[in-house]
Amino acid sequence: MKTAYELAMERLGKTAPSVKLTAGQKKQLAELDSQYSAKIAEREIALKDEMARIAATGEFEKVEMLQQQLVGERKKLQAELEEKKGRVRRTFTK
Repeated sequence: MKTAYELAMERLGKTAPSVKLTAGQKKQLAELDSQYSAKIAEREIALKDEMARIAATGEFEKVEMLQQQLVGERKKLQAELEEKKGRVRRTFTK
């Protein structure tokens, strides 16, 4: 007797079969992850340094604005990453 999980996975496989990635596609995906992790870390470091400098002056409204900017930039970079990864996944090698 199959578990509910196994049945759900079978149904999922019928509606959206898993895609086999080539070694090149896997390498591209790993490179994209690495690049965007570096971009995100770079922005976090820059903005956190600026936040610390501004917090020392007591301008907490500006610090909050920078925190919101950091969240927005992180979301934007994540969206870019997912878009590029989607393009790599959709490419077919001949």
